[in-house]
Amino acid sequence: MTRISWDQYYMAQSHLLALRSTCTRLEVGATIVRDKRIIAGGYNGSIAGGVHCIDEGCYVIDNHCVRTIHAEMNAIIQCAKFGAPTDGAEIYVTHFPCLQCCKAIIQAGIKSVYYALDYKNHPYAVELFEQAGVKVEQVELKETVLRPQ
Repeated sequence: MTRISWDQYYMAQSHLLALRSTCTRLEVGATIVRDKRIIAGGYNGSIAGGVHCIDEGCYVIDNHCVRTIHAEMNAIIQCAKFGAPTDGAEIYVTHFPCLQCCKAIIQAGIKSVYYALDYKNHPYAVELFEQAGVKVEQVELKETVLRPQ
């Protein structure tokens, strides 16, 4: 039996988290890791106790659903809420982070971003990651990782 790599393990976790998403436009999951330990996970969805896109539809302004909190933000907020430091951590995301999440990732001190799928990769987000010295790498999830052998 061969064990999966750490990258595939954490990316699989992010894809699993995405299954909890309540946004009908895009399901996204994010896993924050520090010292090979998962410290937080998030998916895109509404505020706790709020109306969800799957219930009443997306609330779209300027072609962007404003009802949801993005997966990356939910994971970072979870760290803040429970006192888990993010400085020097890594984040595994199912999709390339949007510009706002990019800035939050940088401000949280996260040093590496691993994403599975390109999604409207904003050139300024790419530039900001470079300026901040954040490593960005595409790590596609291998389908065989989630299938029993």
